[in-house]
Amino acid sequence: MNQMIINTFSYLWSSTAIDAIAELVDNGYKTFEVPVSSPHCWPDEISGSERTATHARLNEYGAKIRSLNAGGYDVNLASPGANMRRKSIEHIKSVIDLAAAWDVPEVVISPGTRRPMISPSLEKTYGWMYESLENLLPLAKQAGTRLLFENTPYCFTPTIQDLAGVVSTINDEAVKIVYDVANAAYIGEDPVDSLLSYHESIGLVHISDTGTETWGHDPIGTGVIDWNGLGNVVRETCGVNNVVLEIIREDNPVQEFKKAMQDLRNQGWELGT
Repeated sequence: MNQMIINTFSYLWSSTAIDAIAELVDNGYKTFEVPVSSPHCWPDEISGSERTATHARLNEYGAKIRSLNAGGYDVNLASPGANMRRKSIEHIKSVIDLAAAWDVPEVVISPGTRRPMISPSLEKTYGWMYESLENLLPLAKQAGTRLLFENTPYCFTPTIQDLAGVVSTINDEAVKIVYDVANAAYIGEDPVDSLLSYHESIGLVHISDTGTETWGHDPIGTGVIDWNGLGNVVRETCGVNNVVLEIIREDNPVQEFKKAMQDLRNQGWELGT
């Protein structure tokens, strides 16, 4: 059955991840991506007994968390400060530990950022990131998780070419890309062409719509994404099971997701009931 992954981002401030999942399971969804952000889901705030209880609830619901998104605002693997890189590695390790406790196979990470005014050189920035990864990769593999780099407009690797270069340099099955089509379209990249050209480096695809003036994660058909073309390429490459619906709407997300599924079907996407 072709079932898409649902991102719980819309519940960031209104509920914990497991309570959001409970509501979404009631509406027929089974597989989820969870953003790591306090109070929604923050490893430091989840005790061992809570981890066990949450795992039991997931099993009871027949639900699966496919990926935890470690986020990019509080962490920077490419920070010029060695101790800040260490803190970032520690944070991502705490996310990997949580992933292991909940049988989550993938952890989404950001390559990092560099300051906008008199930026450090790209060469140095890449060097710091690769150094961080040398520490992080063994931890991910030990936990049985895969790291997925996300393309984001504020990163020092915003394009699919940048990230595919990183993945081929690392050259390890434990590191792939999560390709966000809204982030790509916002910076003027063609998501359809990019997914077709680079699908072998891509582990997951995030979908939502956006304009080019304002960066959004908006309902299907409200922005510049070619949904029909994207649906065809998804079918030929990664399949719907590796696609994450990441529309972010705090008001009535259940209704938004339901409408998105219908809009995608109308664009020729083959989705399970």
